[in-house]
Amino acid sequence: MVNWDLLSLAFFFLLLLFVYYLYKNRFETQGLFVMYKTQIGIRLMDTMAKKAPRLWKFLSVFGVFVGFLGMAFLLYFLSKETLKLLFVPGTEPALAPVLPGIAIAGAPALSFWHWILAIFVAAVIHEFAHGLIARLHKVPIKSSGFAFFGPLLAAFVEPDEKVLEKKSMMQQLSVFAAGPFSNLLLGAFVLVLLLFVVTPALGMIYQGDGIIVHQVMDAYPMNASGIAVPFTILAVNGEETLRTEQFVSVISIIKPGDEVLFETDKGEYTIVPVAHPDNASAAFFGVAGLEQKIVLKENYSSLEFLSGFFDWGKLLILWVFLISIGVGLFNLLPLGPVDGGRMFYGLVLGLTKKEAFAKKALVAASVFCLALIVINMIPWLNKLFVWLGSIFSLLITLL
Repeated sequence: MVNWDLLSLAFFFLLLLFVYYLYKNRFETQGLFVMYKTQIGIRLMDTMAKKAPRLWKFLSVFGVFVGFLGMAFLLYFLSKETLKLLFVPGTEPALAPVLPGIAIAGAPALSFWHWILAIFVAAVIHEFAHGLIARLHKVPIKSSGFAFFGPLLAAFVEPDEKVLEKKSMMQQLSVFAAGPFSNLLLGAFVLVLLLFVVTPALGMIYQGDGIIVHQVMDAYPMNASGIAVPFTILAVNGEETLRTEQFVSVISIIKPGDEVLFETDKGEYTIVPVAHPDNASAAFFGVAGLEQKIVLKENYSSLEFLSGFFDWGKLLILWVFLISIGVGLFNLLPLGPVDGGRMFYGLVLGLTKKEAFAKKALVAASVFCLALIVINMIPWLNKLFVWLGSIFSLLITLL
């Protein structure tokens, strides 16, 4: 069976390599970054900054407070989940590599084109926001463009760092926070769009047809049953669960140790749930990546030829939400290379006026964050190596 994601990935990166070698003299290399510098978007940043300066100033300051609150929450959450991962058997990592082909608990399958388009949207919004707030504070933008970070595609905006360093602490912080804050705003906007526009619109022409399970967790009852993923749950204990609200209603009253009969598209399975890792009174089966399966209502059957397009578009919007929130939160970590690191350093320097101390504080925070990231990534390394190996094998075959 043809793996279209791997073929798309190979084609995309071969195309990027072709463009790089074709215009190699226009690229600039800085370590692992290979940048293509342009002036795209800079005039628009300048125009927008002048149109509503009071609005942007308010949002930029608000973004700083949201950024530090997000940083504190993220450190607390990652620390708590990392301790749980180390000491509570069966705990899922709090972080996951967002790559096509790697199943993430609670999320639908990620295709290559959903991945690349969602990252493109999140990156463009992120970098444009940096540039917009920089121009609000009269900081020149030298260039904008796209870059390769190893094999990954990225975007960038290059403000004049010498001018930026002369601005007040709050102005500098607002420029650094603008990118992550814009991703969080985009995520909130897309969530509202999904809840109040996309879902009701699709609900008019679609109806529920079961709950798709994309992932079962190791060492939990559902995995022990031997059922192959993906599968669709049609009923639980004899009660129909074709819609999400039906499924939630039935599952919510089940207790650990109860015998539960699942009727699926792959047969019937009797499962005895264990206690939920976060709530001992709740039943836990060890399933993740749940998705509502939908089919067209009978009176809309003429739209069957568009159903694939509707499904693809809804998944794209969902992944824009997930990736935008993920990019925004990750960039709030007090980690040297990312925006959160610059925010942390700027705050410590502004409060202490001691550059050496601020640098040491950033190094300590960065080491701590890297430790949290590495610990959470270890369970994924095997899956990641398998994924990279399949890509390498495909490239060898094509070459």
